[in-house]
Amino acid sequence: MTTNIFEPATIGSLKLKNRIAMAPMTRARNADGIPNDANALYYAQRSGAGLIITEGTAISDTAKGVLYIPGLYKPEQVKGWKKVTRAVHENGSTIFSQLWHVGRVSHTSNQPGGIAPVGPSDIQAATSFAWGFDQNGNEGFVISSKPRALSTNEVKQVADNFANAAKNAIEAGFDGVELHAANGYLIEQFLNPFVNNRTDEYGGNVENRARFLLETVDACIEAIGKDKVGIRLTPYGGLGDLPHYEEIEPTYQYLAKELAKRNIAYIHIMDQQSKGSHALPDGFIERFRSWYDGVIILAGSMDREKSEKLINAGTIDIAGFGEPFISNPDLVERLQNNWKLTPPKRELHYGLGSHGYTDWETYKETVMV
Repeated sequence: MTTNIFEPATIGSLKLKNRIAMAPMTRARNADGIPNDANALYYAQRSGAGLIITEGTAISDTAKGVLYIPGLYKPEQVKGWKKVTRAVHENGSTIFSQLWHVGRVSHTSNQPGGIAPVGPSDIQAATSFAWGFDQNGNEGFVISSKPRALSTNEVKQVADNFANAAKNAIEAGFDGVELHAANGYLIEQFLNPFVNNRTDEYGGNVENRARFLLETVDACIEAIGKDKVGIRLTPYGGLGDLPHYEEIEPTYQYLAKELAKRNIAYIHIMDQQSKGSHALPDGFIERFRSWYDGVIILAGSMDREKSEKLINAGTIDIAGFGEPFISNPDLVERLQNNWKLTPPKRELHYGLGSHGYTDWETYKETVMV
């Protein structure tokens, strides 16, 4: 039987109006870290998606690696996010908050009081950039600063910070949260033996390096329930100065089986090829499906044909689209009708103001005479 990806579906614990997800994308539109009316408009414009996953949202004041991102650790941030969730729900979409700690991919200018960022070790991401201020106070891309290694107790505190942000997300009206364990940020840094040289319970073999991820998932499940917790992974990725290591496949096989036991809302896999990094190896997503029988979202260079093929084969359940949603607020309608897509302008991805944020036209607006 052929699945129509544009029709409503119950997928695991998710009740969605279609099988298309808007993937998380940093937009840096919040000078004070508090979501506002412009954010509510932006997400409402794109609520043709069955599932919206927000931009990475800081779980604490030390979690940031980009200027002007929103958070979920202060009451005023919770209040601001209520505007966003209300707007999206009014259009019949489901919305999850992506909870974010960048770890070592940060800069002292992103940190309170100019302190060092933290990571599993003190190994610097020497060729990776944060978005901060240089030594002359100019805003832009800056090389990530040398981090300080988290103590064992601090690792547990960060897991608690994720759980607290998850509770705040539910208070703000979100349907759930997605833990950002991808793209070279803190949770993924713990998985990589070239970055994680710890000798405590969070370092060493695969099980120890995966411990922080699983403890964070468990803390969030305890806080808000398993059906409201998802996670994003980037197997074989290389962003954030993460070298490949021999145990990549065993690591993700172990994670798949452990996460299956927990029966979480979904696993969101990103193919980083679209970001100029490594592609998923041929057959990997099919192997991952054999390890994990829960809901799988796949993002990265997706189009309608690829999405329908993978969904109808049972390999994935939901198709994730990122950058096309920026310049095509009506992306779902464009895909359904095979209408031409408006190309993005990457120079407008970051920055304050509405230009390149809420002023993109729908297809119908572009063809109006």
